[in-house]
Amino acid sequence: MAARLIEEDPQLAHRHALSAARRAGRIGVVRETLAITAYAIEDYALALRELRTYRRITGRDDELPMMVDSERGLERPEKALELGRSVERSTLPVPVQVELAIAMSGARLDLGQAEDALIELQIPQLEPTKAYSYSPALFASYATVLEELGRTEEAETWWARADLAADALEDADGDDEVIEVIEEDIHTESEDVTAFPAGANIESDNDSAEETGAPDDGDAQPGEVDVDEVEESEIHMDSEDDTVFPDNDVIVDTTEQGESDTTATDDEERVD
Repeated sequence: MAARLIEEDPQLAHRHALSAARRAGRIGVVRETLAITAYAIEDYALALRELRTYRRITGRDDELPMMVDSERGLERPEKALELGRSVERSTLPVPVQVELAIAMSGARLDLGQAEDALIELQIPQLEPTKAYSYSPALFASYATVLEELGRTEEAETWWARADLAADALEDADGDDEVIEVIEEDIHTESEDVTAFPAGANIESDNDSAEETGAPDDGDAQPGEVDVDEVEESEIHMDSEDDTVFPDNDVIVDTTEQGESDTTATDDEERVD
């Protein structure tokens, strides 16, 4: 339910996550869900606390970008940068690396370090000729920093690339195709390539994937085009009571403990 409601009603999604955490607080995905819903309602202190707990339970760093952003939400950009540097980026999945670069760039902007913010985004994934699930956000972040630096024309180019990548991914509709963005002069000799404003156009077919050595359908790279896949968790809410847990708490199931175990009668079949 939290996954279903997070976009349309984050407050209600958060209540579902709280209810799940009261019942299964030692399960990593439950604490992660609670952190995500807390982040969605801008309760950054709770989000950060729950993300730390999730990290301790699972040993995973995949939510590091959200932790960095939560520090930013608490107006602690220096701590955000320190946290972001605490993990070797090469150990993270590529989409997480991109999200972390965006979060770190935002922290630099918070400190008025626009040049450094631009450098944070100059990563190998800043590739205008390919569109992955993370490309629109990365291109838009790069455009934002360029605007901050007064480089308006370059910013407009990257805004256009962000829109182009977003449109391409939307048109792909979850197919495992490689989305190749080709920039060339507005006058093109190929009839198969559609011209876009500012000389940008997009080619999205399986032939282009083969030519560029891109993976086939079964070998799609993480985050590539499949932007609609969401891992669902079964979270049930029996209570609307909102409880905030301390960082190192143990959440105890407070359901009735006095119920006696039922025993099978002679006529009932026992199942081992």
